[in-house]
Amino acid sequence: MKNLYLSKLIALGVMTFSLGVTSVQAQTPASLDDLLEQTRNVRAAEAKVNAEREAKFLAERDNQVSLMNQARADLNEQQQRSAQLTSTFDANEKTLTDLQEQLDARAGNLGEMFGVVRQVANDFSSVVTNSMISAQFPGRAAFTTGLAQSKALPSINDLERFWFELQREMTETGKVVKYKTKIITAEGNTEDGEVVRVGPFTALSNGKYMAYLPTQEQLAVMARQPGSKYETPARDFSESESGYAKGIIDPTRGTLLSIYAQRPTLWERVETGEAVGYVIIVVGILGFVLGLYQLFYLTLVRNKVRDQLNFLTDPQPTNPLGRVLATFKGADTEKLEMSAEVVELRISEAVLKEIPALERYQSLLKLCVAAGPLLGLVGTVVGMIITFQVITESGSSDPKLMAAGISAAMIATVLGLGIAIPLLFMNAWLVSLSKSVTQVLDEQSAGLLAERLEALEAQGKKYA
Repeated sequence: MKNLYLSKLIALGVMTFSLGVTSVQAQTPASLDDLLEQTRNVRAAEAKVNAEREAKFLAERDNQVSLMNQARADLNEQQQRSAQLTSTFDANEKTLTDLQEQLDARAGNLGEMFGVVRQVANDFSSVVTNSMISAQFPGRAAFTTGLAQSKALPSINDLERFWFELQREMTETGKVVKYKTKIITAEGNTEDGEVVRVGPFTALSNGKYMAYLPTQEQLAVMARQPGSKYETPARDFSESESGYAKGIIDPTRGTLLSIYAQRPTLWERVETGEAVGYVIIVVGILGFVLGLYQLFYLTLVRNKVRDQLNFLTDPQPTNPLGRVLATFKGADTEKLEMSAEVVELRISEAVLKEIPALERYQSLLKLCVAAGPLLGLVGTVVGMIITFQVITESGSSDPKLMAAGISAAMIATVLGLGIAIPLLFMNAWLVSLSKSVTQVLDEQSAGLLAERLEALEAQGKKYA
C-alpha cells in the first residue's frame, strides 16, 4: 500500500516538473529571482486547480450520496407498494374464487341446458339449411348455425328466437302457401315470381317444379323437369283455387324428384343404342307398317267372306269366296270337264290363287321377329366392347365410366326384344286370320265339289 502511494507521489512530481519545464521553456527566467517567482506562481496555480478539483469531487460525492438516499427511499416505497399489491392480488384472487363458486352454484343446470341447446341447434341447422321454407324466411340458417357454434351461454333473446324458429318450422311444414318472391329461372336469371309451396316437400311456379339453393337461400326452376306425367298435375295444382287439389309431393324434399328428372327420355334412350338401335327401329317400323296393312286387309276380307256366306248363290268377285264360287257358277259351268279330278283341280286352283294374298308379308314378319333379337345381340356386343375399352383407357372399373357402354348394350337388347315380341304376336294374329279365311275357302270348295258330284249322280251320270 505504501509503495503504491509513493508511486503516485513520484508521478505527481514528474507531472509538476514537466509543467514547470514547459513553463520555463515557454518563459525563460532572466534571473534566479524570476525563477523563484515563476516556481511560486506555478505552485499557486496548481494548488488552486487542486482545490477546485477537490471541491468538485466533494460536491459530486454529496450529490451521489443524496441520489443513493433517494434511490433507497424509492426502493422502500416500491417494496411497500409491491407488498400492498401482492396483498390486493391475493384478496382479489380469493374474491374471484368465491365468485366463481357462487356462479357455478347459481348456474345450476345451465351448463347442461347449454349443451342441449347446442346439440339441438346443430341438428336443426342442417334441417333449416336444406329446407325450402328458408326461401320464404331467409336468415334462419345463419342464426341456427351461429347458435350451434357459439362458445358462450345463449341469451334469453337467442333462446326465444330459437324456440320460435323450431315452432315456425313445425307450423310451416303442414301448410300449403302461395307467396311472391325472387326466383331463379331455368336460364339463370333472377325475376319476381309466384311460388306455391307444399310444406317443405314441393315448390311450384307456373306449373314448373323448383329446387332450393341453400347457398343463395332462393328457389330455382329445375332446368330439367320430370316430364308431362308430373308437370300436368303440378300445373293444375298451381292454378287451382279450390280448397282441395291433386298434386305431387316428394317425401325426400326434392331429392327423388331431381333424380327422377335426370332420367333419360325415350328418344335419349334410343340415341344411347347408337347405329344398331336405329337399324332395329327401322326394321321394327317396317314390320309394323306391313303387319298393320295386312291386318287391315285380312279384317276387310274376312268381313266380306262372312257376308258372302249368306249369299252363296250370288257370288261376288270382290272377295275370295265369291271368286271361288264363281268358278262353278254361271256360264262357265257348262265348260267344265266331266271328271272328278279335273273339278278338284279347278277348285284347288281357285283356292291357291287366293292364298298368296291372304298369307302376304307373313314370311317377312317372321324374318323381322328373328332379326330383332339378333340385331339386339349385335348392339349388346358393341356396348360391351365400348365398356371394356373404357376400362382399358381409364385403368379402373368405375361404374360411372362403364355406364355408357352397359347402357348401349342393354338398350340394343331391349329394342331388339321390343320389336320382336309385338311382331311375333302380330304375325300369329295374321296367321290366325288368314287360316280362318282359308278354312272357309276349303270348306266351301269341298262343299261345292260334293254338291257337283251329287248333282251329276242325280242326273244318272258318273265321272270317269
